[in-house]
Amino acid sequence: MTDSPTLALAKDLISRQSVTPEDADCQQVMIERLKALGFEIEVMVFEDTTNFWARRGSEAPLFAFAGHTDVVPAGNLEQWQTPPFEPTIIGDFLHGRGAADMKGSLASMIVAVEQFIAENPNHKGSIGFLITSDEEGPFINGTVRVVEALMDRDEKIDMCIVGEPSSTEVVGDVVKNGRRGSITGDLTVKGIQGHVAYPHLAKNPVHQSLMAIHELATTEWDQGNAYFPPTSFQIPNVHAGTGASNVIPGEFNVQFNLRFSTELNNDAIVARVTKTLNKHDLDYDLKWTFNGDPFLTDTGALLDAVVDAVDAVNQTKPALLTTGGTSDGRFIARMGGQVVELGPVNATIHKVNECVKVSDLEKLTKMYQKTLENLLA
Repeated sequence: MTDSPTLALAKDLISRQSVTPEDADCQQVMIERLKALGFEIEVMVFEDTTNFWARRGSEAPLFAFAGHTDVVPAGNLEQWQTPPFEPTIIGDFLHGRGAADMKGSLASMIVAVEQFIAENPNHKGSIGFLITSDEEGPFINGTVRVVEALMDRDEKIDMCIVGEPSSTEVVGDVVKNGRRGSITGDLTVKGIQGHVAYPHLAKNPVHQSLMAIHELATTEWDQGNAYFPPTSFQIPNVHAGTGASNVIPGEFNVQFNLRFSTELNNDAIVARVTKTLNKHDLDYDLKWTFNGDPFLTDTGALLDAVVDAVDAVNQTKPALLTTGGTSDGRFIARMGGQVVELGPVNATIHKVNECVKVSDLEKLTKMYQKTLENLLA
């Protein structure tokens, strides 16, 4: 039996070992397909990262698909049922690294656009593709750099679907119409190292810090809103001491992360944390890493088009959620347009034996094509 266009392309992409930040010519495969449709292609290489921006048309609105060709490492190969970069059908599922995150989505996007343009060669507006090989890595030279380049020349994406695996049980049951912001603090509280038997000659930074850390951990940052849960403060890493039981440490290192709603912003968090630390008279250094602002698409033509497309394929409307981590949607949202995430079921992403249901890829292709029809036909 011949593979469908979506399945054949997904297999081709999965077979390429594009572990972050490598692309392994995945983008070239996509570019050749888009060139044949009349897209203008701009390859953007920043440091170790390959990206491309493709556009068909010059009029507004500009609708874009966004995604990444890079994948996480396969891990222990002995735990895989089949080699991770040899796409294999087992039962109803396509197995391989990137099947769900997110080469299946990329294949669905390309085929959906091919089918849409075949039926609507003179469509309204413009269609774009923003593709990176640096989403699973440090996300420094990928989508954020492309967005900056587009903004510098006043090219704005009005509506964007990010192909992240948003679904929970069946494809399209969840559409992510926003994401929480993320900010990480690396705190070093300074003390004076000494012998535990002579505490008056030392200064224990752990003891000094506990009240301040407790206050931060128990603070009600906000109450969330209709789309976001309350902001979460979590401590993933702490370190102090030399390993000896008789030495008072000279430093106490605490790393904390806040996932925050649209009720807060980076500046407000920094100010509040700083005020708390200063109140407890600590001697400290604090390094911030701003991972992304929250974004929300609660109304608009894109959300209406996507919800209708999912309903047309599944005969049920998707849930609109903002749960989970961050995505490259946070960078695209800086342009001021509407951004949502719609992709496969996320149950196996980043795991051994990653897989996606073959029929879900076909449904996703139809959802993407129907969205294009709703917006640009």
